[in-house]
Amino acid sequence: MNETTVGIVLILLFFLAAGVGIIQDNRNRRKRFLARIIASWGKFPDREYTWEELEHISRRFYQTKKEGFQIDDITWNDLDMDRIFAEVNQSVSPLGDEYLYAMLRTPCFQEEELFERQRLLEFFRDQEETRHKIQELLSHIRKPPNTSMYEAVHVTKDVAVKGSGVQILQCAAFFLSILIFALNPSIGVFFFLGIMVLNIGTYLVQKSDIEMYLSSFSCVMQLLGAQKALEKLKIPQLAEYTAKGSQYKKALGSFRRGAAIVVERTPAGGGLDGLLLDYIRMITHIDLIKFYDMMKCMQNNIREIEGLMELFGFLDAMISAASYREALPYYCLPVFTKKDQADMEVHDLFHPLIEAPVANSITARGSILVTGSNASGKSTFLKNIAVNSILAQTLYTCTANSYEAPFYKVMTSMALRDDLESGESYYIVEIRSLKRILEEAAGEGKILCIIDEVLRGTNTIERIGASSRILAKLSAKNVLPFAATHDIELSYILEDLYENYHFEEEVREHDVVFNYLLKKGRVTTRNAIRLLEMIGYDKEIIQSAKEAVREFEAQGIWRKIEGREKLSGK
Repeated sequence: MNETTVGIVLILLFFLAAGVGIIQDNRNRRKRFLARIIASWGKFPDREYTWEELEHISRRFYQTKKEGFQIDDITWNDLDMDRIFAEVNQSVSPLGDEYLYAMLRTPCFQEEELFERQRLLEFFRDQEETRHKIQELLSHIRKPPNTSMYEAVHVTKDVAVKGSGVQILQCAAFFLSILIFALNPSIGVFFFLGIMVLNIGTYLVQKSDIEMYLSSFSCVMQLLGAQKALEKLKIPQLAEYTAKGSQYKKALGSFRRGAAIVVERTPAGGGLDGLLLDYIRMITHIDLIKFYDMMKCMQNNIREIEGLMELFGFLDAMISAASYREALPYYCLPVFTKKDQADMEVHDLFHPLIEAPVANSITARGSILVTGSNASGKSTFLKNIAVNSILAQTLYTCTANSYEAPFYKVMTSMALRDDLESGESYYIVEIRSLKRILEEAAGEGKILCIIDEVLRGTNTIERIGASSRILAKLSAKNVLPFAATHDIELSYILEDLYENYHFEEEVREHDVVFNYLLKKGRVTTRNAIRLLEMIGYDKEIIQSAKEAVREFEAQGIWRKIEGREKLSGK
């Protein structure tokens, strides 16, 4: 056996061993993935998100904002919707992350669209094997680190397209070196090694200039690979989505041809096949040669790429929502009414973020004012109303036994704070927040507004005077306001416009116990001074405070503490 034959045999054995390793590696990864998605179905995710991760996930929403109503930042933060997103999200692809986030921030106002979501939710719930196949093809869609999928694709839009003559010459030189090696190994080996060193060195220099763009190509190849896999499954219930994806894939035909040897459909380093392809690219420059052809095609077909991203993001998000339903103790499908009056009827409504929630029911035929002590449950109840309105119009799911209401634009003014960057005080931030609700209420559509402690950032007299007028203005036909307050006076001033509800507590010897049950009427109990007493405040302070309250209730004025009067009696 001569040297040439030995060399060829060794090369063939290397590729054979690599192929066997790739097959086994892919098989093991598939088994691990299948076990993971089976174990996670119908359970709340345990994934924790960093601020940076949420910032990347949210970029698609911010950079593709559409006309029409969307949940603004104030409402999103007031309702702790990042946590709601995290509790729902079981996506296996970054597209699912980004689409679900955008969906939760974009309430739907068309029943037909929500009915389609319901059809898919039931389909993914019932068809376990098909669901697993869809999740498997979605799992091959990845993104580069430290960016969003949307940004990874759109970074190519302004790239200038150039030629690739030098790369073609270097690729040809490599294959020529193989031929020389096969004909004369003793001489060819030096030529072969020299060309390899040259090609790898120049590759590493040039690759750094286009690295981010090759990552973009990889994202598109993953989308096309997922579409091809979806077509092979031939799922009748997803025929419309498959056909739409096929049109997008057809438009990207020139991008797809020959691209498999340029960028892998799974991220680099994802397995032995990715490692092998990396070495082939370095010594042949094949990805650099194809780069500019693919770039031009990508720039000309960005809408089709966006269509594929939306298609797979939507399917992934629907699987997450279907799993979320199974994790809930109970849920209902919302009923959307077409009445002129803004109203709502919910039964056994519970907050999805609370571990052992207390359910409440309410029939709101008009404006609602909720009073109660600190920590009695007012804010949680109000947030619960808003969160479920959003879930109803996005996931077609409510954490209740029944939910009936019209389509709402949901706006809140609750967990505000000083804006240190702009130098605005709490009060200025608050009145700006309330003004945006008043302006939206003056437009078209019905508004569900949630307000906690109106104008808490100012003095008592002006707070009651101004807040009562703001709440009166919001008591309109197209607005359903839920407001919480400590100011009992408002429950009297607004009793012709607002229906009073309250939460109360039971005061025991060394404790205050809350049952978190919503009751009709204004609150008749207080706990502020009692809490001071329980944690050990001076008895004379407690006694004097109680006497001052009794005097105010009897006479309607506060007694002045004269001179240097001290509670110690000295």
